[in-house]
Amino acid sequence: MKRKIFGGEHETARKAFREYIKKELVPYYADWEVAGMVPREVWQKAGQQGWLCPTTSKVFGGEAVDFLYSVVFTEELYYHALQGVFWTVHSDIVMPYIEKLATEDKKKQWIPRCVQGDAILAIAMTEPEAGSDLARLSTRADRDGDDYIVNGVKTFISNGQLADLVVVAVRTSEKENPRDGISLLVVESDSRGYQKGRNLDKIGLHAQDTSEIFFDNCRVPVSNLLGREGEGFRYLMENLQQERLILSIGAYAAAMGALDVTLEYVKKRRAFGKTIGEFQNTRFVLAELATKIQLARSFLDDLIPRHMAGEDLVREVSMAKYWITDLQFEVADRCLQFFGGYGYMKAYPISRFFVDARVQRIYGGANELMKELIARRLNI
Repeated sequence: MKRKIFGGEHETARKAFREYIKKELVPYYADWEVAGMVPREVWQKAGQQGWLCPTTSKVFGGEAVDFLYSVVFTEELYYHALQGVFWTVHSDIVMPYIEKLATEDKKKQWIPRCVQGDAILAIAMTEPEAGSDLARLSTRADRDGDDYIVNGVKTFISNGQLADLVVVAVRTSEKENPRDGISLLVVESDSRGYQKGRNLDKIGLHAQDTSEIFFDNCRVPVSNLLGREGEGFRYLMENLQQERLILSIGAYAAAMGALDVTLEYVKKRRAFGKTIGEFQNTRFVLAELATKIQLARSFLDDLIPRHMAGEDLVREVSMAKYWITDLQFEVADRCLQFFGGYGYMKAYPISRFFVDARVQRIYGGANELMKELIARRLNI
């Protein structure tokens, strides 16, 4: 179905990217799941093709295209059950912090490498005792001359094994309001006192490297501070709108992908003398799911241009993040049922759609937090 928010140039990019991932990603993805990460050379090849950081300024080697290109790339990765290729975190979640807040010298040093895939980005907010409640984080950065000395632990860090540059939320001062003492530092992975833990063993997203990161008197130049000291919480809140929108976009696309592989399957699989798709229960369930997916698409196609125009969409994006990621899991779950025992086998893509869907309701702010944010905007 043609979507009004996209122009011909976006659809041309979609076609090219879809051909690329079918050739360069899909055939090897199962191997990357076994290895627990996408090889660095795959990132570099993507950078050379212009698939990373597409909205970044041409001054730093980017394409300077609009956010709709990021939407296209996100949708294609999720639609093809490649959710573990975390280019969206690199390009659309972490890069905006650097491009908006780093000094000009640091931008020149870092951004071209990120665009080329030579430097991989991660963001470290979550701690063992502080997840969605960022005000409780305890990782400290104490000023020592021209450096900060960082101590603490971060966990569940996406791209944690491969990351070269990590945007780290730290506490730089103690304030009456704990949110006021938070700052953002870019920590380079070769810094002394920086140590990555093991690649965490997850129930899904097996191709995506997720790690703990330890900071033991890690010395970080003050010039690596993003924006102003003590303003980190505000920066996080400003950027979380795009992060949650990206997650919602991916959730919609994954739901669409799961539905499409199921539609193909039920037309061929036979039981009791006819195809599964001929049973009324199958037809009604798939009709329900298709309706919900269409509603999700319509909601997103309203939000995306408004986000691009700079509107404050905290309430609406929170709605999208919780409802569409819930829908993603519902679609994967109900579609898997039509595959019977085969749906539980890794050889069938529906199994990956299912296991990869579960975390979407947790990261980027748990869906319970999204409901709380919505309620606050309703003044209750």
